[in-house]
Amino acid sequence: MAHYAKVKNGKVVNVIVAEPEFFATFIDDTPGEWVQTSYNTVGGVHKLGGTPLRKNFAGVGYTYDKTRDAFIPQKPFASWVLNETTCLWEPPIVKPTTGNYEWNEELYQSDNTQGWVEVTND
Repeated sequence: MAHYAKVKNGKVVNVIVAEPEFFATFIDDTPGEWVQTSYNTVGGVHKLGGTPLRKNFAGVGYTYDKTRDAFIPQKPFASWVLNETTCLWEPPIVKPTTGNYEWNEELYQSDNTQGWVEVTND
């Protein structure tokens, strides 16, 4: 079985699991096209050591970029930048490696040197 994403106007609207032969008999009169995606592909790397497919596993709301042949998740914050190699969004400031942090876009917009806020479990 393989995963397929239904892409309409560059946006993923559905993801299903099917055999490739399914599409020979499947009647789908809705606009868009089915594009194969790999559950094990993240950031252009296959988690099990196989061949990566289309940079990232597709999700509803993702963009399918035909030029890059890549599924790109929704941009989480206005300040984040697309990594052209992984097709994942990255913050403008590297996340601290110790502790539990969340991105705060308002803080970043007011002071471009900060954006990560430590979260404590109370």
